[in-house]
Amino acid sequence: MKTVIMAGGKGTRIAPVAGDLPKPMIPIGGKPVLEREIECLREQGFTDLILTVSHMADRIMDYFGDGSAFGVRMEYFIEEVPLGNAGALFRLRDRLTEDFLLLNADAVFDIDFRRFVDYHWEKGGLATLFTHPNSHPYDSGLLIADDHGAVQQWLTKEDPRPTWYRNRVNAGLHVISPAALDLAGEDLAAGKIDLDRQILKPLCGNGKMFCYDSPEYVKDMGTPDRYRAVCEDFAAGRVQAKNLLHKQRAVFLDRDGTINKHVGFLRNIDDFELLPGAAEAIRKINASGYLAIVVTNQPVIARGEVTEDHLREIHNKMETLLGQEGAYVDAIYYCPHHPDKGFEGEIPELKIDCDCRKPKPGMILQAAKDFNIDLENSWMIGDGENDIRAGTAAGCHTARVGEKSLLDIVAAVGE
Repeated sequence: MKTVIMAGGKGTRIAPVAGDLPKPMIPIGGKPVLEREIECLREQGFTDLILTVSHMADRIMDYFGDGSAFGVRMEYFIEEVPLGNAGALFRLRDRLTEDFLLLNADAVFDIDFRRFVDYHWEKGGLATLFTHPNSHPYDSGLLIADDHGAVQQWLTKEDPRPTWYRNRVNAGLHVISPAALDLAGEDLAAGKIDLDRQILKPLCGNGKMFCYDSPEYVKDMGTPDRYRAVCEDFAAGRVQAKNLLHKQRAVFLDRDGTINKHVGFLRNIDDFELLPGAAEAIRKINASGYLAIVVTNQPVIARGEVTEDHLREIHNKMETLLGQEGAYVDAIYYCPHHPDKGFEGEIPELKIDCDCRKPKPGMILQAAKDFNIDLENSWMIGDGENDIRAGTAAGCHTARVGEKSLLDIVAAVGE
């Protein structure tokens, strides 16, 4: 698979850091950020690279040459005139005969690209976007997708958004089929082209573009503050550790009574209210490098009292409220089953004795499979005995909210 890396930007905002360097050559841990990207790709077998260059192109080409010194094969496309952030793709169309990776040269990342590409092929779409939660979804563009990950809407930070939304942000890494360029139309090939607005957004709502949700590390370094932050993360090992090729640690969290106030069976979204300190606790989990994963029994679905769409809206409210306080969860797992029968309006096919309903560890085990989690070095925190039993059965450390708050427990976990 070819990888196209867009390396032509001037880096106006990061100029105080860049000095006389082009943005892709700014050092991270003593090496240009672009070299860090190439190392991540090469180690996973992605060695056929095309760089689109413009500003200070000679500095980039002189350093990397044909790529052989870095274990890759590198070609260049020089933008003599500005083509936008996607115009070069149309000039390269004859070289892009199969699906390709499309990356930016100023991003700091370390991800499992094979997992990303496999997901793209599994979905069979024209484009797949690497998406993740962040600590400021309220001023970020959002992607709204269906249950299968197909993108329905792409909202910029200026667009009106739902009251409650999932914290799902485009990270700027893509797998794209050449057919997406063809679908955009030959008339685009003549001038400057915006990747998001003119190629990707038109794919919304037609089942041709998908989200790939991952907690792995991807951050741009477009400003001096962001640059300093990613340098600190790299030095601390946080960038490399988040790659799903490596074992992850997680804090599994019950929902009702742990994150939000317990009101019995929560059926009404208006009754959802974060507990004091919950957002701060989850923010600390985010900063620690542990994944924050919610695992919650929701028998109200089997009982016919809440639909899965309604539950999704409740979880969107949780993510929105957490995001407003700079916190996020990496994933949410819920069990919709309930073994006891005889409720008016119940859903018969969900009235089963399943493997996912706590105190059974099914949700935790599934998350461990999905995110390559080291359960022995992970925690299950909840407010009930079933939470503790589920965590123990999965092989996790456990802690119960009660005498200690979630914030107190998380502080102890971090130690």
